[in-house]
Amino acid sequence: MGIGHVRYPTAGSSNHAEAQPFYVNSPYGICFAHNGNLINTSSLLRFMDAEAHRHINTSSDSEVLLNIFANELQKTGKFRINEDDIFTAIGGLMKQVRGAYACVAMLAGFGIIAFRDPNGIRPCGMASRKSATSDGRDWLISSESVVADAGGFSDWEDVRPGEAIIITRSGGVSRRQVSEPAQFAPDIFEYVYFARPDSVLDGISVYRSRMAMGDALADEVRRVLKEKNISVDVVIPVPDTSRVAALNLAQALGLPYREGFVKNRYVGRTFIMPGQQMRKKNVRRKLNAMALEFANKNVLLVDDSIVRGTTSKEIIQMAKDVGAKSVIMASCAPPIRYSNVYGIDMPSRVELVAHGRTDEEVAEAIGADLVIYQTLPDLIESVRGLNPAIKEFDCSVFSGQYVTGGVDEEYLAGLERVRADNAKAKLQVGGISALEGKGGGGVEAPGEEQPAAATGPPANGDDTVGLHNSWRAS
Repeated sequence: MGIGHVRYPTAGSSNHAEAQPFYVNSPYGICFAHNGNLINTSSLLRFMDAEAHRHINTSSDSEVLLNIFANELQKTGKFRINEDDIFTAIGGLMKQVRGAYACVAMLAGFGIIAFRDPNGIRPCGMASRKSATSDGRDWLISSESVVADAGGFSDWEDVRPGEAIIITRSGGVSRRQVSEPAQFAPDIFEYVYFARPDSVLDGISVYRSRMAMGDALADEVRRVLKEKNISVDVVIPVPDTSRVAALNLAQALGLPYREGFVKNRYVGRTFIMPGQQMRKKNVRRKLNAMALEFANKNVLLVDDSIVRGTTSKEIIQMAKDVGAKSVIMASCAPPIRYSNVYGIDMPSRVELVAHGRTDEEVAEAIGADLVIYQTLPDLIESVRGLNPAIKEFDCSVFSGQYVTGGVDEEYLAGLERVRADNAKAKLQVGGISALEGKGGGGVEAPGEEQPAAATGPPANGDDTVGLHNSWRAS
C-alpha cells in the first residue's frame, strides 16, 4: 500500500522540501498527494493560523489542503474513526476549499482515500486487478488510465466530480458523493497537450480527440489558405503531441505528411522547464531540423498550442535555417491569452505571446509567415463529440472565464508575481507570506500518470484507524 507523485511547481519553489507526498502525524498519520491548484489559499492560511492552529512548513498549497483534511478529521474527536467520519471530513473540506484538486491519501493502518473537486477539473480514476498475493483484488488510483494499462489493471472508471472513495486494507471499497452539485467542467487542455494519447479521461479517448482536432483544424486551414491564395507543399508536426492531429490534417487537405524534426529523447518537455533561457536553449538541444524535408518548400507546421512562443519561434527559425521558403504555423488550440489557475503552469499573461496581440502580431513575434488557430467552438466540439454527456469544459486559458468563480484581477496579479520566471528562480521555501495571493502546488508532469496510489488487501484487518495508528486483527 502506498502513494506517489510526479510533479513540477506551478508557483513558488521547486525545492525538495515541497516534493509530494506530504505527511502529518496528527491525526491518524496521513500521507497526501495532490494534483491541481487552490484559488483561496490566502484565506485558508489565515484559518490554519488563527483557528485550526496548524503550522504550514512550505509554500505549497498541497500542504495546506492536507492540513484542511487533517483538521476536518480531528473534529471527530474520536480515538478510532470509521468510513462515515472520513466521508464527512472530505465533505467539510470541499465546503472550505475552492479550486481544482484530484487527491489521494493514505491513512496509517487504514487504507487509501481518493477524492476529486466538485467541478472535476483535474482527472482522476481507478482500476483493479486480481491480487497475486491474496484472494482479493489490488486497486490503483491515478490521474490517467494509461498507468492502469501498464500495471495490468482493468475496469478503469473515473472518480466522479465531488466524489470520495475509500479502499480499506481489508479490500473493501466505498464510494460516496460528498459535495454539493456543481457544473462538471474538466480542463480541455488535458486533451490538447497534457495527457498521454493512449489515455482515456472521463470517457474520452485522448487519441481520438486529437484526431478530431486535426480534422477541425483542416477546415480552418483550408478556409484561410483559400482566402489568402496561399499554397502549401508539406505538413510537418512539432513532436510529439501534435503528430496525431497533424496526420489527420494532412489527410484531410490531401497534402504530404512528413517528419521534419528528429527529437532528442533525453531532453525533457520544454513547457515545464523553469526559466525562459533554459526553455530557449533546450529547444535546439531537443529538436534537429532535416533540410531534406524543409529545403525550398512552403511548410505548414502543426503544433498542439502556442503558449509563450519560445518553442515556436526557435522551431520556425530552425526550419528557415535549413531552407524553408515559408513557414505557416497552425495551432490545434485557440490563442492562449489568460492564465491557468487550476494546476497548469501557464506563465503570467504578459508572457503569453497571444495576450494583447492579434494573430498577425503573433505571427510577427514568432517569425512565422502566417499563424492559423483552431477556433474555440471547434476545439470544444472535437472533445465533447466523444462524450456528449459532458456539457461544459474549463476553457479559461482561451476565454478568461473561470468555472469556480473567485478569480479576480487581484488574485491574478498575485499569482503572476509568484509565477514569473524570476520569482521562481529566487523564491525560497519559507513562511506563510510566500503563499499570499497564489495557489501553486505540485502538478502533473505532462504525459505522466499521477497522483498514483495502489493497495491490495492484507490477510486480515478491520476498517477503523486508531488515533495512535493502532491496528486490531479481525
